[in-house]
Amino acid sequence: MAGRIITVAQQKGGSGKTTLAANLAVAMRARGLSVALIDTDPQGSLGRWYIERLGRKGEDEELEFSTSSAWGASYESEKLVKRFDVVIIDTPPKIDSDLRPALRVADLVVVPVASSQVDLWATEGVLDLARREKAPVLVVMNRARPNTRLGAEVAQGAADLGATLADTQIGNRVAYAETLGQGLAVCERSDARPAREEFDTLTDEVMRAWN
Repeated sequence: MAGRIITVAQQKGGSGKTTLAANLAVAMRARGLSVALIDTDPQGSLGRWYIERLGRKGEDEELEFSTSSAWGASYESEKLVKRFDVVIIDTPPKIDSDLRPALRVADLVVVPVASSQVDLWATEGVLDLARREKAPVLVVMNRARPNTRLGAEVAQGAADLGATLADTQIGNRVAYAETLGQGLAVCERSDARPAREEFDTLTDEVMRAWN
């Protein structure tokens, strides 16, 4: 397959960008794809996850990690996509001109939205910037609580903003936080079946969305 670039973006901090990036990377490796991760967030959470992973799993030549400035994301990703099947860019929680390079090169922008109106409002800036860069967007409901009015309102609001809304919702599960701190992904936890199943479905949806 030709290399693909996924940019994970959201204006609001704590939305689950790093959790999605790390879990997507491991899920795609489990499908036999080579994956490169780029962390443009100065907070460095994805890098900390990767270091923890090296300690537990050792090196994997088909899973590479690098850091970049926001402005350097396009150069770094275009270089890596020649060697890897998938490049995943984790971005800082802000929306300004610095984010544009990561959106401009993206085959798909994945935007996590937690079940709150504040998260939905924050999404508007991401979607507007992505539209300007003509980048396709997939909004993912994260930390979703099933069958709640707020969750339904946020999901409808995202759709009203013109975004493609993922059918799969990521639940508010402890397994995501636990595995991230261990340098793992939920697909590597035998006792986290609901999380494994929902993220497996989301990964399939993401891979369909970039085609």
